[in-house]
Amino acid sequence: MRAFLHKESKMEITNNSPYYVKLAFKFLVIFFICYFIHVSKTILIPFSFAVLLAVLLLPIVNFLEKKNFSRALSIAIALLITVFCMAALIYFLSTQIARFVDDIPAIKKNLSDHFVIFQGWIKEKMHISFQEQNEYINQQANKLKESGTGYLSTTFFSITESVILLIILPIYTFLILYYRDLIRRFLFMVFRREHGEKIANVIRSSKMMIHNYILGVLIEMGIVAACNTIGLMILGIKYALFFGVLAAVLNIIPYIGMFTATLFTVLITLSTSTHSSDILWVIIIMYGIHIIDVNILMPRIVGSKVRINALISILGVVTGGALAGLSGLFLSVPASAMFKIICDQTDDLKPWGMVLGDDTTSYGKGKLYQRIKNLKFKKLPKSPKDQSA
Repeated sequence: MRAFLHKESKMEITNNSPYYVKLAFKFLVIFFICYFIHVSKTILIPFSFAVLLAVLLLPIVNFLEKKNFSRALSIAIALLITVFCMAALIYFLSTQIARFVDDIPAIKKNLSDHFVIFQGWIKEKMHISFQEQNEYINQQANKLKESGTGYLSTTFFSITESVILLIILPIYTFLILYYRDLIRRFLFMVFRREHGEKIANVIRSSKMMIHNYILGVLIEMGIVAACNTIGLMILGIKYALFFGVLAAVLNIIPYIGMFTATLFTVLITLSTSTHSSDILWVIIIMYGIHIIDVNILMPRIVGSKVRINALISILGVVTGGALAGLSGLFLSVPASAMFKIICDQTDDLKPWGMVLGDDTTSYGKGKLYQRIKNLKFKKLPKSPKDQSA
């Protein structure tokens, strides 16, 4: 019995192990990683945002250090520039929201008028009386009040976490930039020497990917905000500047963000505009700009370093939101891209890196193309005038 237990205790997974054993082990590792992210998200989320911000500020810090500034002073100047830009953005959004709040009574009146028209349509088409509709609405309102305490507590904790993030983020960023050489040496020492070249490739590719992603997203955000604002202004939509910027900010969340921004814009347009056609034009303009953004702006501006296919992007957004909430939605794309870089540099994980990417291979021309190519067009006879000429 002891010999059997001793033999079982030495069981390990090797290259000669069955494929289903190795696959089960990989899925088990993924499960524990997801569980670890969910449990420790309050620690990992601020650190992850700090890493992204540190990589974005690294060129500024390096430039200042070359000008004989000390490392601490260079990092402090870069962080002050970031704080100033964030304060300007917050000030702009707060002024737009203040204008929006002032018009809430008029918006409520317009919404109530549209709601009465909608109730009349339900009564006419579905034969549900106004009393039955109001009773159903009151029941749903009472249920919402009962669960209101839970929503308030969740909102309170979300605001608290956001404040803590804003306080800790500059500290983490400063320390990551200050000790970046030490962190780099640690990564080289923790792995074997024969993996040194792969570690260097992962660090270099990850740094380039993060920098390209953040800088590209900021440029893309500015272009999308300008296009949305101009389109909404042409339609004469109220708060066009606010909705244009809001749609650009929410566009960071792939596929889901633009849908949320469009829905919110349509609801406010419904309550402020007297023309029903404005709603259709808002949807056409915002989704038209979104299609141009996804197919032209994103590939050209962000670059090929963050080429994750649509399936993995959506799956990553859903998984990130389930594991880490709203912050997970923002971090899902760079995290997936970084995981792809690691997979590409690891022999056993290269198939996973391939399925994460969006490289598609054409296996030849289709039958329709071949038929069109083989068509022989007969030359038309020349007219008498051409022959005389």
